[in-house]
Amino acid sequence: MDALLGASIGEFLGLTLVLFGGAGFLMGQALAQTWRPAWHAVPYALLMALANRFLAYALFGGTLTAPLPFTFDAIVVLALALVAFGLTRARAMTRQYPWLYEPEGLFGWRDRPAAVGTSDAGIPDRRGH
Repeated sequence: MDALLGASIGEFLGLTLVLFGGAGFLMGQALAQTWRPAWHAVPYALLMALANRFLAYALFGGTLTAPLPFTFDAIVVLALALVAFGLTRARAMTRQYPWLYEPEGLFGWRDRPAAVGTSDAGIPDRRGH
């Protein structure tokens, strides 16, 4: 297990999940709130994984250049960022465009059924109907 994590379980939980996972979650929220695409999370997650490996090396004597722990850290941070991105984007779509969309689960939204007297987009037509 240490070969995959590059550190002990406690170090992994504290450093990767709590510190960098929390930062990844906040990063995903920030990307969604500023209407950036989800793929922007990838380079940021890689940078966070580099910082995570460095802190594991500097503080706990972990491995600095091992590719497997780096990849695992990057996957964990990226997964948390994408979860936050999906939650935040779905919430933003349904709150900012309530006449167009309604929530569908945690990560999705669907078109709101057209009301009587409205166009397909849910906006009243020229006649006011």
